[in-house]
Amino acid sequence: MAEVGIDDIAIHFPRLYFAMEEFAEFRGADFGKLNKGLGLEAMAIPDVHEDTATMGANAVSRLIDRNSIDPPSVGRIYLGTESALDGAKPTATYIMDMLEQRYSKKYGDQCFRNCDVVDMTFACIGAVDAMHNTLDWVARGGEDRNRTGIVVFADNAKYDLGSSGEYTQGAGGGAILIRHNPRLLAIPDIWGVSTMPVHDFFKPRREVETRTVVENVLELAEESGASFTSNLAEKILKLLPRSKKKNQVIFENEKIMIHKDTPVFDGQFSNRCYSESVKQAFIDFRSKAIQEGRYSPEKDEILTNQWSRIIVHLPYAFQGKRMFPDVFRHDRRDLEMWDKITQEIGPEPFPTDFPDTLEGQEEFERANDSYRRLISKTEEFKIFVEQRIEKTQRASSLIGNQYTGSIFLALMSAMESDYLDDTDMESMKIGLCGYGSGAKAKVFEGIVQEGWREIASRFHLFERLSTRHAINKTVYEALHRGKRKRSVVKPHSEFALVGVGGEGSLEGERRYQWVE
Repeated sequence: MAEVGIDDIAIHFPRLYFAMEEFAEFRGADFGKLNKGLGLEAMAIPDVHEDTATMGANAVSRLIDRNSIDPPSVGRIYLGTESALDGAKPTATYIMDMLEQRYSKKYGDQCFRNCDVVDMTFACIGAVDAMHNTLDWVARGGEDRNRTGIVVFADNAKYDLGSSGEYTQGAGGGAILIRHNPRLLAIPDIWGVSTMPVHDFFKPRREVETRTVVENVLELAEESGASFTSNLAEKILKLLPRSKKKNQVIFENEKIMIHKDTPVFDGQFSNRCYSESVKQAFIDFRSKAIQEGRYSPEKDEILTNQWSRIIVHLPYAFQGKRMFPDVFRHDRRDLEMWDKITQEIGPEPFPTDFPDTLEGQEEFERANDSYRRLISKTEEFKIFVEQRIEKTQRASSLIGNQYTGSIFLALMSAMESDYLDDTDMESMKIGLCGYGSGAKAKVFEGIVQEGWREIASRFHLFERLSTRHAINKTVYEALHRGKRKRSVVKPHSEFALVGVGGEGSLEGERRYQWVE
């Protein structure tokens, strides 16, 4: 059977960035901690004309042009995102609409009419899920059918102003070409999975009582100098059931449902969920690899040592080396070298060492967090990170979190760095660890193909990052709050959001066009 995998990857990121040093000064934060501790140098910020759909469409367009792809030959475009633009209409349909606008002159109207499109959402692992599904679809068709699929990732990683997650913001979109006999990375059908229902990071539909809205508006009016009769809020609320305004959106129910792009999250808990999920997915992958005859613990080198590069989801650049001590530990527990490490840093904590209570569990988690940090400071782990992880985090430092796309940005970062360093990667194995809050992890591997140099040479990732436009704190806050009406950098040779419908039957309709 022919191999299936990643033939090419294209990425699009905003032309704007906010330097982390300026952000730290703006927020009174410790730049050394953000830069040296977390690996952050800059965050990509979408311009007025950019959103999830434009970033995804621009990446797909780059992929199509670079590979001279015939649109009718594309059987599916699956989008992984947690920044969807609508509660019903898939963001992937906006992307398809833009693509048809641009390519209809050459390939005919509705040239993507027979393409299957859908959104897939599971926090930051949605694009990995979309790729997993598309790989299966291409493989199931067999080499003779020559199916072509495109996986899109696009997100705006946005946090509340002043929150503890604000410094990890980023944005971007990308497109992955899935084919038989791939030129970049073959992906064997062995997947380790770990799923657990937790609330570490989520975007709930928030409820606000109508009473609260009325009271807040009146308080604001009073601050501006207006004066009202006593109990005006109560009078308004009593009037509403018979008022002409009762059926307006803001007053039609006792509670107003609000959806925000920014998440509710527990950073420390989420990090623990991330580490545990990836570890359990790795254990599952290892077990399946043994069953498939891919790996023998008695005969083969340590599994993680077989991976020349280890690609993980990066909510911030150094997350990989902060998280991976758990897998590193698990993969080496029964070896002599682990005895040397425990002699240096002491024995590892186990849940059974602590009381079987909520307090005891929390005490274990704190002890385990501390032990991870001790592992990360050992010489053995530092060498491991330098050899297998360091190159993957370079681009993330300059862009920030891309949510669903961060794992693929890390892959591109590593492969372009290896190309520039003239590293011989052909036939090497790469380990990939995706994670999405909620929570799920998937561990799989790729095998670098003969044509990888040609593909990586066309990324121009770091060259393009060096040409971006820096913004100041005033522009940053205006963009974040949605107050800026004109683009900072005029769109050029890209898809752009040109309008959103007002009230009426087409309220909220988003309109896009290709700007030369």
